[in-house]
Amino acid sequence: MLRWIFGGREAQNSAEKSGVLRIGEEQPKNCFTELQVLKGHFDIVRFLVQIDDFRCASAGDDGLVLIWNVETGERLRELRGHSRQITAVAVLRRGDVRLVTASSDRTVSLWDPDTGNRLRTVRDLQSSVKCILALPTAGTLMSGGDQLCVWSDELRLRCVAETHRHAGISSLIELPDDRVAAAVERRLVIYKLTAHGDALTVVEVGCQADHRDHIRALVNVNDRVFASGSLAGEIILWDALDCSVLAYQRILWEEPESATMAHEPVETSVRHLASNGNLVAAAVGSGVYVLSAATGAALAYRKRAHDSDVLHTALLSDSELMSCSEDGSVRMWDIRELPLAAEPASAGFFGMWTSARSSKQTCAPSKKSPEPPAVRTLELTGDLIGHSGAVQMFLAFPENGLLTCSADRQLILWKNGERQSRLRGLALFRKLEENGGL
Repeated sequence: MLRWIFGGREAQNSAEKSGVLRIGEEQPKNCFTELQVLKGHFDIVRFLVQIDDFRCASAGDDGLVLIWNVETGERLRELRGHSRQITAVAVLRRGDVRLVTASSDRTVSLWDPDTGNRLRTVRDLQSSVKCILALPTAGTLMSGGDQLCVWSDELRLRCVAETHRHAGISSLIELPDDRVAAAVERRLVIYKLTAHGDALTVVEVGCQADHRDHIRALVNVNDRVFASGSLAGEIILWDALDCSVLAYQRILWEEPESATMAHEPVETSVRHLASNGNLVAAAVGSGVYVLSAATGAALAYRKRAHDSDVLHTALLSDSELMSCSEDGSVRMWDIRELPLAAEPASAGFFGMWTSARSSKQTCAPSKKSPEPPAVRTLELTGDLIGHSGAVQMFLAFPENGLLTCSADRQLILWKNGERQSRLRGLALFRKLEENGGL
């Protein structure tokens, strides 16, 4: 039913042409049968960050940061201060919760989300900050751009490291032993943070150049592994301790020569990576992929999961995946084991990936082909269509549903219809009790 509330999409009339899997109006595994539209932004909403179990912040190209109650949909605070688009948002949980935002106006601000007060602003930075990493155990923040800056939890500059590569840092993740990994074009640069009394220093301790093109995504998998994805369709699993390559995969689309459809460029860049510790999900072009965190092997995939490029993914469990796309939809997937009697996976699928490699092994690969992994399948179980523009990302709240943000300047709070019905019933009974019955 939700499919038609906002008039649907043209793509619904061309299912056969696009080759994208469709699902009917009956979606028994889709619990999100109610929605609430949240308005307040005036331009593209690109970021959502969770503050606690009941609050989140949204930010985008209008320079606004809005605080929401995800249980009621109420707008709690409006944080104004940036004059241009927001480029990065982070939450610092050390004592009192704080929000840190960066903008293309070359400022970074520290906010109290409880009061909406701006506690401090740093202006006239050398360049715009592209990413922010909170390190609560160390009581520090890191910002990446043309420089790597280390800040105190009160947004006081502690130290700076130049990138020396004529290219900015696009993303940052934390590694063990007070180190961070920074994506700098196609290089993965490792920095170490060292304390000398009250002084801090940050120095480059390593650089890996195993990617063929710019790194687009970084994600922590678990305490021992992290992953990176590039514009060339590469996914690399790294050892978090020595930063050696554990597994290397490259998606190579090879359209059959006998294909009757007109050949169109197929996007294979990795736009986003997500992990739950056991699996890694990758948004690659308009497709979605699931890899084993232990081996790096591809377990399941949908080459055309959406009508347009996938922008964000999340693994809700080892058997549940969600994705959103430029086509304006959010899709729910079951990761299922193939039945034992099923036909073996074709070599064509495995041919799309190069074999795994490790920087610890330099010997020639064996001529014997490895056993194919236990391939699973991605089954579409839900299709949430309510946005009229590209869905930039989403946040899942176990008790309060799903929050999505979009280029249409709106947020949508998707709710579990059965749960909402029960809550309304309980509220009615309480009201009747308070009033002495009917």
